[in-house]
Amino acid sequence: MSRWSALLFVCVAALAHAQGYPNKAVRVVVAAQTGGPDTVARIVAAELQQQLGQAFVVENQGGANGIVGASTVAKAAPDGYTLLVYSSGIVINPYAHKDMPYDTATAFTPITNLVSNGGLFFAVANNVPVKSLQEFIAYARKPGTHLAYSTPGVGNTWHLAMEVFNNMTGISMTHIPYKGGGPATAALAQGEVQAMFASPAPLMPHYKSGRVRVLAWTASQRHPAFPEVPTTAEAGVPQYRHDGGWFALFGPAGMPHEIVDKLWREVRAAEQKPEVRDRFDKIGVFPVADSPADFSKFFHAELKAYGEQAKLANLKPE
Repeated sequence: MSRWSALLFVCVAALAHAQGYPNKAVRVVVAAQTGGPDTVARIVAAELQQQLGQAFVVENQGGANGIVGASTVAKAAPDGYTLLVYSSGIVINPYAHKDMPYDTATAFTPITNLVSNGGLFFAVANNVPVKSLQEFIAYARKPGTHLAYSTPGVGNTWHLAMEVFNNMTGISMTHIPYKGGGPATAALAQGEVQAMFASPAPLMPHYKSGRVRVLAWTASQRHPAFPEVPTTAEAGVPQYRHDGGWFALFGPAGMPHEIVDKLWREVRAAEQKPEVRDRFDKIGVFPVADSPADFSKFFHAELKAYGEQAKLANLKPE
């Protein structure tokens, strides 16, 4: 067989493999318990299951800000049958955790960015006697005031956002990490902690029920679904702006390009459906579904950018 014939054979075999994919259930590991990534993963997995005719089984593996779930996928066979849904915490972990069990830059195949959060909401428990962001800052600065804030774990987007905010405003709060966005926002609603930055999806049920007060939104424009919430600039902290992060789909390193491309195209088709967009609107996230090439560039740029933010926040590896 000539070199060109061999190459053609490989290409045809790869294409046939992709066309037959999936021919069994696909495991979707969510590197969190309840919260935004889990909600988005289940919406997308249900659509992929319908479109591709095979089960996409969502499995929650929280712990260590997603490192536990990510480790499972990093060690899996790169055949497309074990996938990962992870928040932008994946690019912060190398700067917050010592002795990482994988190399974030090389252990995964970036497939597509599922959604963007746009920004983060700053929220307080109802037992905190403030009604604006400026009132909160003044309250937190009072001598003898002891406040705590919750996050889904050390080194995630919410943690970084609060540490930058604390440094910028000259306040100090105790960090209480939980195992996921759901437990972290529930802790605020129950008054276990006094404040937090959070993505829309896990926080909004508590806001809509009146169990927490939302004081600001960290993007440059108000959230279209919650126009009553001012931006941090409008709330009196013009120098503070924070990207709300994202939830994305990955596979183990070395996945066949044809399967990666097929998954991206199916995700893009799913996210173009009006009913899916409506569900995303209700939890306050924005569909992305960028190509694998574009997402790979974005992912590695974010890995560098969050490293710079970690330095600004004086985040030390633990």
